[in-house]
Amino acid sequence: MNVLQLVTSPRPFFDHQVSVLEERGVDCTVCTVPGADDAGGRSPADYARFYPAVLSEIRSGEYDLIHANYGLTTPFAFAQPTRPVVVSLWGTDLMSDHSWLRWLSRRAARAADATVVPSQPMSEALETDHHVIPFGVDTGQFRPIPQVEAREHVGWETDRPIALFPYDTERAVKDFPRARRLVERADADLELRPVCGVDYEEIPYYMNASDVLLVTSKRESGPMVVKEAAACNLPIVSTDVGFVRETIGDVTACVVSDDDDDLIAGLERVAAVRGRSDGRDVIDGLRLEALGDRLHEVYRRVLERPDRSGQPTGVGHGT
Repeated sequence: MNVLQLVTSPRPFFDHQVSVLEERGVDCTVCTVPGADDAGGRSPADYARFYPAVLSEIRSGEYDLIHANYGLTTPFAFAQPTRPVVVSLWGTDLMSDHSWLRWLSRRAARAADATVVPSQPMSEALETDHHVIPFGVDTGQFRPIPQVEAREHVGWETDRPIALFPYDTERAVKDFPRARRLVERADADLELRPVCGVDYEEIPYYMNASDVLLVTSKRESGPMVVKEAAACNLPIVSTDVGFVRETIGDVTACVVSDDDDDLIAGLERVAAVRGRSDGRDVIDGLRLEALGDRLHEVYRRVLERPDRSGQPTGVGHGT
């Protein structure tokens, strides 16, 4: 099975998706929107250059289907009339602040041969048929590490309990001022440490060096950092955004609430006990293997559907 993966910017969870699919015999070619993925975003000219690149790749490769990852890539998947299209919506497309992007994502979901969303809140926001397949966590990378070892690795020379804020403090939607207020109000010797811009491979060490993950976001499509922290057995205190509640609602030493007093009480308990959660056991179904199996099954079912000629969709495209 040969699949052309269209993506705006590869993210770690997307890279993991490609890896587990290839382990299952799916040959994936990734076609990325040109241009820099910086604070200013890509320009219309970047997407204009993406269109001929996609068409050229489709002409040169024997692809069985096109997988459009994120709403902005979907028009380019549908620009070719012969291969079936699978659409994955990531959250900030279907639940965007921009009405035109929400419209585009919903329209693509209706037109696709199969649509995938990663969470229950997104499922509830989508009226057409779709599959709910959570993003997987690499539990080999995100794993418990002794805190002393992790702090030595990242260079944190302190014995104080640490609340990890895993975002750029300047991003308003992440609401760092609220995180700072919560820690200041907590009756605990708790230190707030923002971490941003470090190599992805280093994140498990920062999580294990911390005593609690603090998320104060105003809105989220995920966040994946909650699943990753749970895989490290790191306690989590978070606002009720994205898929946080459905992910860690049953995990010990975690609090999900929009009430400041509840969040502060959670921070105080974590700082007093300084224990770990049972997140790794609870999120077992979110491992990468489960993602790979379920997405591979979606591909298989799409390719087994007959096209207008009565033949399986994949016939003649390299299957």
